[in-house]
Amino acid sequence: MFRIGVDLGGTKTEVAIIDSDGHTRYSRREATPEHYESKIRLITHLVGLAEKSVESDSLPVGVGHPGSLNPVSGLMRNSNSAALNGRALDKDLEAALGRPVRCANDANCFALSEAVDGAGKGAKSVFGVILGTGVGGGLVVDGRIHEGHGLLGGEWGHTSLPWPSIGEVPGPDCKCGLNGCVESWISGPAFAADHTRETGRTFTADQIVTNAAAGEAGAKAALDRFQDRLARGLATVINIVDPEVIVLGGGLSNIPLLAEETARRLPGYVFTDRMTTRIVRNLHGDSSGVRGAAWLWPLS
Repeated sequence: MFRIGVDLGGTKTEVAIIDSDGHTRYSRREATPEHYESKIRLITHLVGLAEKSVESDSLPVGVGHPGSLNPVSGLMRNSNSAALNGRALDKDLEAALGRPVRCANDANCFALSEAVDGAGKGAKSVFGVILGTGVGGGLVVDGRIHEGHGLLGGEWGHTSLPWPSIGEVPGPDCKCGLNGCVESWISGPAFAADHTRETGRTFTADQIVTNAAAGEAGAKAALDRFQDRLARGLATVINIVDPEVIVLGGGLSNIPLLAEETARRLPGYVFTDRMTTRIVRNLHGDSSGVRGAAWLWPLS
């Protein structure tokens, strides 16, 4: 009746026990160590503490992580936690825990959580969006993550910003090595960098949102550009996938009325005469990742 979820983040690692009704029976967070072997030891330690709390052992364990497993080599890639890249994370965790472990990209876990019992509950197709230090996404169809043939499904953050203006070409450098990716425009750091380029003033994303609410012109213009770019990026997702629900997550999803403003702008970009995709804010907040990791072991 219990499942263990682990959210392996760059700064913190969370473990939780979720029961079959979706209730959290145990939760603990600790700082994520830098070195790979220390990450494995921490997860093993946290899983042991979680099992002790419910006087059980060998519970199913699911792990959400940044990046993805290369389906050919079985090694991690594209992770912003560099220590994971080139490692067989799933096999190493199985050896340390002595049982099968299911692993998935953290954005996929977020999408699964919100599809199972979150803001997208009951929808046939849910696209989960992470707007934070990076920009990620995951697609869930009929309650299952659609990872794609090469396990790259949902990586809309590394597509080009659609319909760029002259001033948006070629676009900022992206960590993937290309220019003008969605992530290079609407991640938290990219949002702040855009404001700095236009105003010469440096603020965090949160400060820009606060300044915009206070009526500061440069901040209001930066927020307007951010919202328009978000709508353009998601229009491409809708044109290709046509999900029933898009759930916004990550720190920037806390921008007041972001879901509503995005929904207002989308009809100008989506190839349709009637918008049917709902845009909603997440239900489970920053616990969605660990909950989705637990749900990698479905009820049936």
